[in-house]
Amino acid sequence: MDLAFAARFLGAFFAIMNPFVTLPIFLSMTADCTVAEQRSIALQIGTYSTVMCLVIAVAGNAIIGFFGISIDAFRVAGGLVLLGIAFSMLNGHPITAHERGDHEKSADATADAADDAEGGIAFYPMTFPLVVGPGTIATLIIYAGQARGVPEYVALGLITALLLAVLIVVLYFAASIGRLLSARMRVVMTRLMGMILAAIAVGMVTAGLKILLPGLT
Repeated sequence: MDLAFAARFLGAFFAIMNPFVTLPIFLSMTADCTVAEQRSIALQIGTYSTVMCLVIAVAGNAIIGFFGISIDAFRVAGGLVLLGIAFSMLNGHPITAHERGDHEKSADATADAADDAEGGIAFYPMTFPLVVGPGTIATLIIYAGQARGVPEYVALGLITALLLAVLIVVLYFAASIGRLLSARMRVVMTRLMGMILAAIAVGMVTAGLKILLPGLT
């Protein structure tokens, strides 16, 4: 197994799909729910996220190939998306690529009240675009395209399954964990993950540009 490949993927995927960054948003959106309802929604989010990640990892390259997009072009675009998310994390700004815009929130406010029932937020906005947003999609497609041989595909699958399991556990016990994490701890974790993600994103953009613009090397 290529440990360098596994380490890069783990760092990128954990930074972009950090369960502890998702936790406070989940708690705020389920504030009126009982613990049992929160756990039911957490399991739904885990199921939706697993299905989406599986489809993206298996068919993501075929999908972008259908539109005539090369993996290197997608690597540059994905790296730029991740870099924007990293800057937001470092500066303490909302991660707009993984959250609804103001016009979407306004539209949601006028939607049928049934959407706010138990599980109504499980797919949108919690799974998509919060957990499996553009950054997560780009990371999965890029690293699935870089994988060479069975060991790297196994590493990709195991790391994805591990982080999805951590996500489910964190959200399932959100009420208990939320009381243990102070606001300062969440800020420090977000800044640290933002710096790691920025470094990984620069590496993605650089690697893609070397292939697309060989004169730069």
